[in-house]
Amino acid sequence: MRSIACISDLQELAKRRVPKMFYDYADSGSWSETTYQANETDLAAIKFRQRVALDVSKRSTEMFMLGQRLPMPVALAPTGLTGMQRADGEILAARAAADFGVPFTLSTMSICSIEDVAANSPDPFWFQLYVMRDRDFVSRLIERARDANCSALMVTLDLQLLGQRHKDIYNGLSAPPKATIRNLLNLMQKPAWCLGMLGTKRRKFGNIVGHVKGVKDMSSLSDWTVSQFDPSLSWDDVAKIRKQWGGKLIVKGILDVEDALAAVNIGADAIVVSNHGGRQLDGAVSSIVALPPIVDAVNDRAEVWMDSGIRSGQDVLRAVALGAQGTMIGRAFLYGLGAKGQAGVRQALDIIHKELDLTLGLCGQSDLSKVDSSILTK
Repeated sequence: MRSIACISDLQELAKRRVPKMFYDYADSGSWSETTYQANETDLAAIKFRQRVALDVSKRSTEMFMLGQRLPMPVALAPTGLTGMQRADGEILAARAAADFGVPFTLSTMSICSIEDVAANSPDPFWFQLYVMRDRDFVSRLIERARDANCSALMVTLDLQLLGQRHKDIYNGLSAPPKATIRNLLNLMQKPAWCLGMLGTKRRKFGNIVGHVKGVKDMSSLSDWTVSQFDPSLSWDDVAKIRKQWGGKLIVKGILDVEDALAAVNIGADAIVVSNHGGRQLDGAVSSIVALPPIVDAVNDRAEVWMDSGIRSGQDVLRAVALGAQGTMIGRAFLYGLGAKGQAGVRQALDIIHKELDLTLGLCGQSDLSKVDSSILTK
């Protein structure tokens, strides 16, 4: 096996080790995947100014996100079904993030529960909330996150309706996988994954099963989940969540200036410019294209971060150059998790950090926090 040099190497290894339906779940967009692809191609189209004969012997990639000084402005994004990429995946990812020194965000749709991650991770983490129709359940989730000492609440707003993801439909996505001939044949080729799953009891949506009346198995959970996406969600609902939570609030899923300003007006501490990794509205603008006008409109009233499409340290630098005060990675760390577990997540972070540091220096810069669009070609 060749050495791991970049995120795509981890992706290739994850594809070999993770069952097809779960690899495809992570590595896919909605409909024809044009927005998923644009997230990466639009980032790659941004070119750097190479500078020479400047003293870059001492470089710093440190920046702050929500008042926390980080070795680089990167956090692990909330990703559903993380515990199906690798057994106990959310716990492993949280530990790797803590080891490197960056935040981890737990998804509502995680396999490991809030309580599980809190009991098995050395650092406080952020919790991501989907606002379901069952507002009592939402309120209890918020209280569970508070009891687990989560240091921030992230409300994702771009899943009022579920984007049509063709690969998930073709694969018959479920957690755990259904015992079909097709799935069994695929699982036979993933022995390490199977052994890991046999060694854990965490195989269902830990934040939901046992916490919702009438949801006791995967069949009832599937029906409940489909019925819970809430097209009536409004900014008034978000404001109520803000009031109940009382702590740091991050609003994720913003692509439009008007929505960014609405988030600021209800008191968001940070906004994540995101199109859900191209998994919701196919044909929507890429996150990097949406970023600059939102940065200008918010004008330091809240932190503006970006996710969707970041696969390298160079992508992190591009986002910072265009005004992002932070970034989030999803697929990049999932590839590491699927490839090598906790060590793979740490390796993904190390790769991104090294690429960020080297590119910063090759652009003639020493301090990431002082970078602006002048490092880019016009």
